[in-house]
Amino acid sequence: MKKKFLLLNGPNLNLLGTRETQIYGTDTLQSIESAVCARAEELGVSVVCKQSNHEGELIDWLHEARDEFDGVILNAGAFTHYSIAIRDAIAAIRLPCVEVHLSNVHKREEFRHHSVLAPVCMGVICGFGSMSYLLALEALAKAE
Repeated sequence: MKKKFLLLNGPNLNLLGTRETQIYGTDTLQSIESAVCARAEELGVSVVCKQSNHEGELIDWLHEARDEFDGVILNAGAFTHYSIAIRDAIAAIRLPCVEVHLSNVHKREEFRHHSVLAPVCMGVICGFGSMSYLLALEALAKAE
């Protein structure tokens, strides 16, 4: 059976391509999602992409994922650093989840150095721009 993954993007990621391009690059969210979907097709898997600026909506989608998906790629944006609710949702659904970031959060402000999500994720990929998403997809597609 073909694996199916959920790609979730959190707050402000809808502004990619114009938002702080010196940090996040010029790729738009649409171009990143298109690249991930194209790579998924090459890998023989599928991806559904969603974005929200609202914590509760991300949590609802995580809850729904447990019955429909084989794993999650998540860029929770700023929620990464303080959302215990998203952390608990990831733990509750018991699906492999890869936390991704475009920038290297460890080279940025101190508050970005800590993730409350990482302990319940399969792994964390950061600092490779849009390639971070593709690496996360590769990891999930090859995971047992």
